[in-house]
Amino acid sequence: MSTVALPEPSIQDRVHYLNVSYGVKSWLLTTDHKRIALLYLTTITFMFLIGGTFATLMRIHLLTPEGTLVQPETYNKLFSMHGIIMVFFFLIPSIPTVLGNFLVPIMVGAKDVAFPRLNLMSWYIFVVACLFELYVVVTGGVDTGWTFYPPYSSIYANTHVLAAALGIFIAGFSSILTGLNFIVTIHKMRAPGLTWYRLPLFLWSLYATSLIQVLGTPVLAITMVLLAMERVLGIGIFDPAIGGDPLLFQHLFWFYSHPAVYIMILPSMGVISELVTCFSKKRIFGYKVVAFSSLAIAILSFLVWGHHMFVSGQSVYAGLIFSVLSFMVAIPSAVKVFNWTATMYKGSISYNAPMLYAIGFIGLFTMGGLTGLFLASLATDVHLSGTYFIVAHFHYIMVGGAVMGYLGGIHFWWPKISGRLYPDGWARFAALIVFLGFNLTFFPQYMLGYLGMPRRYAMYSAEFQVLNVMSTAGASILAVGYLIPLVYLIWSMRYGPPAGPNPWGAKGLEWETASPPPTENFEETPVVKQEAYPYATETSVTGR
Repeated sequence: MSTVALPEPSIQDRVHYLNVSYGVKSWLLTTDHKRIALLYLTTITFMFLIGGTFATLMRIHLLTPEGTLVQPETYNKLFSMHGIIMVFFFLIPSIPTVLGNFLVPIMVGAKDVAFPRLNLMSWYIFVVACLFELYVVVTGGVDTGWTFYPPYSSIYANTHVLAAALGIFIAGFSSILTGLNFIVTIHKMRAPGLTWYRLPLFLWSLYATSLIQVLGTPVLAITMVLLAMERVLGIGIFDPAIGGDPLLFQHLFWFYSHPAVYIMILPSMGVISELVTCFSKKRIFGYKVVAFSSLAIAILSFLVWGHHMFVSGQSVYAGLIFSVLSFMVAIPSAVKVFNWTATMYKGSISYNAPMLYAIGFIGLFTMGGLTGLFLASLATDVHLSGTYFIVAHFHYIMVGGAVMGYLGGIHFWWPKISGRLYPDGWARFAALIVFLGFNLTFFPQYMLGYLGMPRRYAMYSAEFQVLNVMSTAGASILAVGYLIPLVYLIWSMRYGPPAGPNPWGAKGLEWETASPPPTENFEETPVVKQEAYPYATETSVTGR
């Protein structure tokens, strides 16, 4: 007797996390990790637009050697607020809070994170921190740079240093709570059969990131408190004029802020592992090596902060040790790149938009990593420190790496998040625009730095104008490349065709549930019976 398969209910007819309840209150009081991820997505997108606006204004100002758009004092505030907002309010929280919050429980087969109310509280804490930074923006800004170096920031600056530092201090609590939630969820809430060596590599990277968040963020918080004490109470902690040591601030700040680089880049590396294996239709090459390289990066990241201080006056012996350790931390990153490349080798590659972002990530991150070796070398760092070479290197890692990974992840999991497909042609076009605009913006800055143009200056010598014009033109293209996805992703929420549970033919528990997922993620607890990424077979990942 033949049976007729009934069609799946439409997105509108099926109850899922987006339509289970309506109203502002249902969102602001939700403990559903998926809704909290969307709250974070809205918040950090808003902060990204503000930080990006400041960057665009900076590049327009630098079209001419004399800088005709703003006064030098305003330019100092622009680059300071751009750095503070982009680092602490976009790059650090972006993938963990959005993709991590949405995916971690689903990837481990759980109904939610370990502490749902703490998860919601972390968003409210983050919003409060954002409000402090927005207060600083609308009341005149801060001009200390995103690094807050004393004694200028603690004694002499007349801008809103305390409010900016307090915003970062508060945001740290959000980061710690998110990291704790992920560590406990991954440890204690995995589905039956989901052993450590069956975990998606995205979870390995988030686990390593969470360790850095929990262990490193308190150091930054303490540093901000000490800065405030010196500024308000006049206690000599960092200012040598009153008995302090300015190098102490640099040690404390970079002890957190270099691991923070890996808070930004490690989650992107996890995303790229997912994209490469999916769109190559091959199991990741060297799964365990890639997994443990994430932990190696997390551990080594705490040992290399001193390479930011080669020209600070620290001892030559300390500089030598930090130089060697800085070369060592490049090894696990290089391992990942080699393994991604080996995974793609002879794979059945599909050039969908997420894969284009992944390929762009590999190229740009490799360029950023290789130029980092110049800065790990004592001799070349003396010449390049404080120049635009540093700016280019940092942005090749953070924007070419972290942001490309974030956009790749958003495009990959957007059908799961929204239940809708976006226009793939526009998505590929945007990926190309972002890649071209990024390189036109930042590659000339390598040459500017090599030629000796200092960073953070509102004016420059006339011989540098051609490269600066190229950089500004690239920034304009890059801005367009970032705005295009914002438009079509919002459009797809209403008008995109239904995605189905697994539009990419990917492997993993998140693709075994409906799109958008139901409130409790799975109708019944999944049981994992296969290794991670079983692309050689076509059987289900779960035993349901």
